[in-house]
Amino acid sequence: MTSPLHIASYNIHKGLSQFNRRLTVHELRDRLGTLGTDIVFLQEVQGCHGLRAARRFHHLACWPQTEFLAGQVYTDFAYGKNCVYDTGHHGNAILSRYKILSWENEDISAHAYESRGMLHCEIEVPGMATPVHCINVHLGLTEGGRKRQLAMIAARVHKLVPDDAPLILAGDFNDWQMRVGRYFHDELGLAEVFEAHHGKSARSYPSILPLFQLDRIYVRRFKIEAAHVHTGNAWHRISDHAALTAKLRPA
Repeated sequence: MTSPLHIASYNIHKGLSQFNRRLTVHELRDRLGTLGTDIVFLQEVQGCHGLRAARRFHHLACWPQTEFLAGQVYTDFAYGKNCVYDTGHHGNAILSRYKILSWENEDISAHAYESRGMLHCEIEVPGMATPVHCINVHLGLTEGGRKRQLAMIAARVHKLVPDDAPLILAGDFNDWQMRVGRYFHDELGLAEVFEAHHGKSARSYPSILPLFQLDRIYVRRFKIEAAHVHTGNAWHRISDHAALTAKLRPA
């Protein structure tokens, strides 16, 4: 491939600003357009707004954010519904400029009161010999729950992703104790792009003053050309998380 594969991961806070004061999906789509990314991993995407939000933002109703954010740029997209409430639901989504050959959303909920999913796509990227496996996750809030979810992620990768296949695993890992990276390195041979390129994971939360390294991009069978965390006023107005981007080439 002549150009690197440019990817992003972003927890978009259901398309609402911090404290749910404003609808931000129009700004979000504009900002995504400025990045020029090929594949985008999104967490907390609203598939259908709940009754309270629909009353407040009356024009929303069951307006799928995935299709709106894909716009005319991302020809293919997949949405995995995870959390359902008050006639609404949200989950993870992957947007792609390239053909999504297959996709599946696996339930990795560790508790009945906390619905979580793992969205797995195979994407045909021009110039790459084999499809790229893209897995998008948003892990739970409890350490015990995250341990079970990590085991489910590893089981899926071992079962469905060949050892020589390119793999990207991105999302919001809620890893306050910084234990996920070691597990993925030892169990799956994954490298975190910011650790590999800058020596430490990106601070991405809260976006107004990033202190915590909750959002990550892990890869296998890729060389990392660049990794960037997007902060500043234009970004923290959109979500409580910062966006991450990376440029990758096949290893």
